[in-house]
Amino acid sequence: MDRHPRRWLILVVLCLSTWVLVVDNGVLTVAIPPLTNDLGASTQDIQWIIDGYILVFAGLLLTAGSLSDRYGRRRVMIIGLLVFGAASLVATYAASPAELIAGRVLMGVGGALVMPSTLSILITVFDDTERRKAMSIWSSVLMVGMVGGPVVGGALIAKFWWGSVFLINVPVVVLAIVAALTWMPESKGPWRKPDPLGAVLSVTGMTALVWVIIALPQHGLAHPGTLAALAVAVLGLVGFVIWEIRTPDPMVPLQLFRDRNFSGGSLSLVLAQVGNGGLLLALTQYLQFVLGYSPTQAGLALAPMAVAVIVVNGVGATLGQKIGNRPLVVSGLVVLAAAFGVLATLSADDGFPMVATALVLFGIGAGLAQPAAIAALMGAVPPEHAGVGSALNDTVQQAGAALGVAALGSVLATTFTGAMPASAPEAARHSIADALGVAARAGDAGLAAAARDAFTTAMSVAFVAGACGVLASAVLALLLLRDRKAGPVEEPAASRRSTTTS
Repeated sequence: MDRHPRRWLILVVLCLSTWVLVVDNGVLTVAIPPLTNDLGASTQDIQWIIDGYILVFAGLLLTAGSLSDRYGRRRVMIIGLLVFGAASLVATYAASPAELIAGRVLMGVGGALVMPSTLSILITVFDDTERRKAMSIWSSVLMVGMVGGPVVGGALIAKFWWGSVFLINVPVVVLAIVAALTWMPESKGPWRKPDPLGAVLSVTGMTALVWVIIALPQHGLAHPGTLAALAVAVLGLVGFVIWEIRTPDPMVPLQLFRDRNFSGGSLSLVLAQVGNGGLLLALTQYLQFVLGYSPTQAGLALAPMAVAVIVVNGVGATLGQKIGNRPLVVSGLVVLAAAFGVLATLSADDGFPMVATALVLFGIGAGLAQPAAIAALMGAVPPEHAGVGSALNDTVQQAGAALGVAALGSVLATTFTGAMPASAPEAARHSIADALGVAARAGDAGLAAAARDAFTTAMSVAFVAGACGVLASAVLALLLLRDRKAGPVEEPAASRRSTTTS
């Protein structure tokens, strides 16, 4: 494969396109309080502002990946950026909660079109010798965006108004589109017949599944709405699998899961992301409610993890070429489990040094494991299916993170309630935020201290559960992943069939 002369400039475009999606989700956490006051948003409105994006984004990923393979990855990415930029303007100048929800839903559509295209373009532009390094840079940018989102949001809100956290997306989108049109080649797989039924079943099943995961901690499994969504999810996803196996032109080539590296990488990422989702959920609350950090300070407090990821990504890219994916994935996951173990020992009296130690360990583990797992997964995907393969990777990680928030969030809430003193008011027994609010109104310092102690107890239980999940992921990676022996190989037929035009 000839190396594209503008491949590193193309990587800049891909990083910009992905960065704007990640930062947007981070800045929203800081913008919620002021926009709630300004728009008069209810608790239900806030839930839809947050969840509307996630539902649409996760539901459309597989369909978007298939579209990018069929109609062109650059074209679909640029369309996604246009939709995301226009939706950001709708959100910026929203005059009601309904308008803001509509803007967030459209942003989810744009994000779903952009995300699979970025990774699929990366693996088609870079060859095997440089792909791991490019992927490490791309992963590092994602981590910087995740940590920088609350910091950028806090600075913008302090200087301007809440709408500025969405307006900042527009110049980044414009820059990414211009750069894509200037530098990026078009690439697509060979023409295949559309699979409209597969697309409908995929969107229906994935959207319903994510809704179940979101609703589970709030309403429980016995709630009629949760049960109805679960039934739709099962019918949609089972129907999708059956149809994709039977149809001669499937949207998603399910035979990919017969490859040990694809299935091993997928399962490892799911379980690792379950832990990651729980980490951010619990740790950000610990930093703000127990240590008293502001949202911006809590974002800055994650910097040790980001720095560790960036440093280790660079080392891991070199190591991966020498020792393969499996040792990196397994060792990284074991280090992640150790980080959860350190976090499980935190108490209400511990300061930031213990948190920083755990975050550095977490960054080392994530920097070793995640790029290697993605490399193993994507290395098993034929170039003509690069878009839908990337979408499967994104879907796996999104589902894992959402499941982590739901499952470990449920553990956190249940254990918190059980750890609160029997004498605590009922209104203070559901969450630390509620408990501290009740304590502040009553001037009850004892209740506030009890809430902080109960939360750290609950957090420890959640982190132990996260550690168990990550260790299970390490065992799966050890058993399933296989590193292919390096040697002179001919360009695969699939690669020759995948068309690339500048």
